[in-house]
Amino acid sequence: MSKTLDQKLAKITSGTYDPRDFIIADAKDGDMAFGCQTAGWDQATNRFRPLQAYRDDIERVTQSGLVDIMLMSMSTSEIMAEKSLFAGTGVTAAVRYNDTTDIWHPRGATYNPGQALPFRSARLDRVSPITDLGLYSITFYNDLARDHDTLEQYCRFRDEAADLNLRHFLEVFNPNYPVAAGDHDFGSYNNDMIVRALAGVTKQDRPVFLKAAYNGPRATEEIAGYDPENIVFGILGGAAGTTRDCLELIKQAEKYGARVALFGRKIYYSENSVLMLRAMRNVLEHGLSSADAVKAYHADLAAHGIRPHRDLQDDLALSDPLLQQHAG
Repeated sequence: MSKTLDQKLAKITSGTYDPRDFIIADAKDGDMAFGCQTAGWDQATNRFRPLQAYRDDIERVTQSGLVDIMLMSMSTSEIMAEKSLFAGTGVTAAVRYNDTTDIWHPRGATYNPGQALPFRSARLDRVSPITDLGLYSITFYNDLARDHDTLEQYCRFRDEAADLNLRHFLEVFNPNYPVAAGDHDFGSYNNDMIVRALAGVTKQDRPVFLKAAYNGPRATEEIAGYDPENIVFGILGGAAGTTRDCLELIKQAEKYGARVALFGRKIYYSENSVLMLRAMRNVLEHGLSSADAVKAYHADLAAHGIRPHRDLQDDLALSDPLLQQHAG
């Protein structure tokens, strides 16, 4: 079965994009960041759920057909491949290729805030029998030595991936502490670094798309409109927040040119991953405002007998100041 990712990318890069072509990726690679905390807290047992609960959600979401990509750790993707989960579906399996130190979040860790040190757990020659797609992440700090090393490591990765005919999408995090950019805002600096990093890379080695933090309308429009045939821009999700936060983020990002969203905690830590994804699709494909989509989501929860985490009024709140500033 042909994969929706490739169909949608073809339409986006050809200039025939329609909101139905927006790509949603579910980030279920949390075990590479949170360890035993990955599957979330179970109030009934007063302990963290086992990883199987997380993997069960991977299966539910994949079978729903509401996502285009399922991003997983190498160990989970191997298990899902053995179960032939993605055979006969339009969903593309993807693995996290590298796990830099800024995503290491074990309990009691004191690593952050700090600069991300390049690191890779996954062996690329073990990836190719499972899938040909994965995520590589980098962070720019306006620090010459660190940024030079980051790009050197990324170059080595691309060479290795090319030898194995593997594709990748590129994630560019915002630093986990404020980074000065002279007279310019960080979003402008980050955009220039992204474009500079990819300018010397041929089509066969370029990322199939890019995802970065939402740094507001101006920064998003700039990077999304710079070279849309070659740089398909997407956003990453970050912390869970309210339902309104999730839906307003995807609404604003799409409005200003993003064509991909990779959300993890915003999906998994919702009351129901499939219903949350349906709400996201309602915003994108049916033009619902984020507020109306929250109300529809709560109605869906009630219809399924699911108790919401927050009452409706609290869930309609925007907790992100950037989203508040630009909400319609």
